[in-house]
Amino acid sequence: MISIDKDYIIRLRREIHMYPEVDYDLPKTVALVKRELESMGIPYTEKYGKGSVVGYINPDKTDFTIGIRADMDALRMTEANDCEYRSRHDGMMHACGHDAHTAILLGTAKALKEIENTLSCRVKLVFQPSEEGVTSGAIMMIENGVMEDIDIMTGLHVGTSLDGGKLGVCPGFSSASSRHFKIEIGGKSVHATAYHKGIDALAIAVKMYEGLQSIFANEVDPKERVVCRVTKLHSGTAQNILPDYALMQGTIRTFNVPLSGFIHDRMQALAKSLSDMYGVEIKVHAPLKSTCVYNNPYLSEIMMKSMEKVVGKENVVKVEYGMGSEDFSRFTDIVPSVFFRLGIRNEEKGITQVAHQVDFQVDEDALIYGAMNFVQFVLDNQNGVDIKKAKEADERAI
Repeated sequence: MISIDKDYIIRLRREIHMYPEVDYDLPKTVALVKRELESMGIPYTEKYGKGSVVGYINPDKTDFTIGIRADMDALRMTEANDCEYRSRHDGMMHACGHDAHTAILLGTAKALKEIENTLSCRVKLVFQPSEEGVTSGAIMMIENGVMEDIDIMTGLHVGTSLDGGKLGVCPGFSSASSRHFKIEIGGKSVHATAYHKGIDALAIAVKMYEGLQSIFANEVDPKERVVCRVTKLHSGTAQNILPDYALMQGTIRTFNVPLSGFIHDRMQALAKSLSDMYGVEIKVHAPLKSTCVYNNPYLSEIMMKSMEKVVGKENVVKVEYGMGSEDFSRFTDIVPSVFFRLGIRNEEKGITQVAHQVDFQVDEDALIYGAMNFVQFVLDNQNGVDIKKAKEADERAI
């Protein structure tokens, strides 16, 4: 029987929720994770980059290693919930469930530590910063070597698309790639009545916007699963001054990573054309943050068998892909991986909000199933998996 401390997970989740932190600047969250690992006697390291912590179950058993990842960062949002553990940090909120992910992994660590001597594998507990940030914490940790000794990887995300107590997985491509873009347009300010002596950065931004829409409408196959949207346009300082600067931001999401690159190249070409036409500087910054999350089909089937042991076959769901993105994808590009969904919807409690809303909530009673599933997955696969079968099941053209 798996022993999971439900109250421990809920208590930690609430503590983390009260002190949300963003990007790589996670001193309170990192301190909490270290505090808990130390109290369990679990060795850890911070060598994989700023704001990260990696703990070890059975650190000396190197024949087979399972990695389990939890993201820790919050969002720049002001919480609207009125509860005793609401955010104490102005303008920051755990509105995507990363507080729950971190608490679940610590609950998993606690359970695994209790049975450590009976396990035949090593487990790396990967606590990651900056999943929501402009740059990827997963990439940072990978560049610092976190994946060098991991054979398979797993992680989870909570969500209200599933009822509390249900677990789901989407075999194959699960989440879209993500490229956030930032376009800065220079100009020349002048009084609005002398517009012919200035360069209107806002007008150029409008042309840039129209050009992007034209690329999307005329050069992208309509059968592609792709989103390209400008979500922010800021320019000007007064009603009678021609603006000398405009900022555009947005996102490109697609399951076709080369297509994302094509849109980026066309964006650069459009910027150069407008720059040459108006004699201004236009800077485009649009790095690829996340590739597509790919759930190895072989591991997905193995995961669903573990799920059935935890919540019963009737509560295991094959979920559909989504246009959201997750930098867990960077791990799936390296080793066979599976990223599952934990349902937290509870209509009776009024918990129906989707992520990134100011009143986002989780059904805390459901969090235990995330930890139970992680532990069950480790128990079921502690002697290794057939990596050859996993690679043969990979349908990606690499």
